[in-house]
Amino acid sequence: MNVVPQPPHSPEPPHSPQPPQAPPIRVLLVDDDPLVRAGLSFMLGGLPDIRIVGEASDGSEVAALVDRHTPDVVLMDIRMPSVDGLAATEELRRREGAPEVVVLTTFHADEQVLRALRAGAAGFVLKDTPPAEIVAAVRRVASGEPVLSPAVTQQLITRVTEQERDTRGDRARALLAGLNDREREVAACVGRGQSNAEIAGALYMSVATVKTHVSRVLTKLGLNNRVQIALLVHDAGGPGAEA
Repeated sequence: MNVVPQPPHSPEPPHSPQPPQAPPIRVLLVDDDPLVRAGLSFMLGGLPDIRIVGEASDGSEVAALVDRHTPDVVLMDIRMPSVDGLAATEELRRREGAPEVVVLTTFHADEQVLRALRAGAAGFVLKDTPPAEIVAAVRRVASGEPVLSPAVTQQLITRVTEQERDTRGDRARALLAGLNDREREVAACVGRGQSNAEIAGALYMSVATVKTHVSRVLTKLGLNNRVQIALLVHDAGGPGAEA
């Protein structure tokens, strides 16, 4: 009886450990129009990396829902019947560990939008924005990046009255003068809408160093996000005027 030789058994290659999956982005929807909420919920709710954790029809409901559901991002309508999105944003952003706020609006050149951004909103999207862009905005804000272009920032700034612009300009220049040279350079880059990686390339420093400078700028100026830095730079006259 002939025995057919068997090939040597080769051990299976070890399985490389899979990187831990990031938890989904927790989103709270705030809009007094149930159709708008339904559309946003349908658009965002089916994505694997986003979870709708609650809905509110008025700004007065926001604080309790944030306490209950701890969202990462709040999509906030600016105009609501009882407590509007501006007041709700101001209250939220005063909290420790506040969620990021993205303002929902019909008009991009809106004084209330500018006030919400000054209060700490991370950006805004128009209600008729294509769905893919709204999804991208939620992901961007959740990762710590603003949703605001320099051109739109300047357009918003130009809508304030001349007297208010002068007052804000003087204050902004005085605040920026309290930064050191490197911090002012970083602030100017933030005002141009550059990401941390882009700032690192422009100023020949590491991304970690950029993050450190941004944190110091926020602390020194008493601000809580990059949008507020950008608004301050534009109040001072725009990138290049703060030096």
